[in-house]
Amino acid sequence: MQLSVIIPTMNEEESIGQVIDSVHQALQGWDFEILVVDTNSKDRTKEIAAEKGAVVIDEPRRGYGRAYKTGFERSKGDVIATLDADCTYPAEEIPALHRTLMDQGLEFITTNRFAKLEEGAMTAKHRLGNFALTFTSNLFFGVKIKDSQSGMWVFRRSILDRLVLSDDGMPMSEEIKIEAFRKVKSLEVPIAYRRRVGEVKLSSWKDGWKNMKFLFKKRFRRQR
Repeated sequence: MQLSVIIPTMNEEESIGQVIDSVHQALQGWDFEILVVDTNSKDRTKEIAAEKGAVVIDEPRRGYGRAYKTGFERSKGDVIATLDADCTYPAEEIPALHRTLMDQGLEFITTNRFAKLEEGAMTAKHRLGNFALTFTSNLFFGVKIKDSQSGMWVFRRSILDRLVLSDDGMPMSEEIKIEAFRKVKSLEVPIAYRRRVGEVKLSSWKDGWKNMKFLFKKRFRRQR
């Protein structure tokens, strides 16, 4: 199989159908699968995803990173693409990102949301937290990225054995970039980022503090 698109979900009935439709439209003629990894949704997220043709995977263990790891384990594609379930990321860019991955002999692509940020798509508090986390990631690990928290990646499945992904929560997003940029041929590409559809689940201060603590833990655990 050419491509697996993995989408983690938790109570995204307002948007998941639109996201899956956009993937189908973008990948017409491709050999692909859509995996929706659901962490105990209480609404119709799973039913809508199944009706739209996605493979729905129940993951009772909570955590953004845990959902992705489960998706990675169950995926069949040679290349994996990731999206959030809230319509913020441009699914229509997946083919172009895949082409860049192949044409440039890359192994991992992440995306920079700040290059084309739609008005109202991100709060000032969220932007400030992202800046602090990205600065710390670059400083601690010698990488050069502009958006350490972006959740849209396209990468070769074969690299997963070389990446140490120790966190099951939100910090997994920054960890996969740190690992990839240190170990495999990687690139950051600008994308559009849009207003989300549905309820905001991210807690800027709480999740930001968890991410910052994780960076210190990973950096100084690595030193020891």
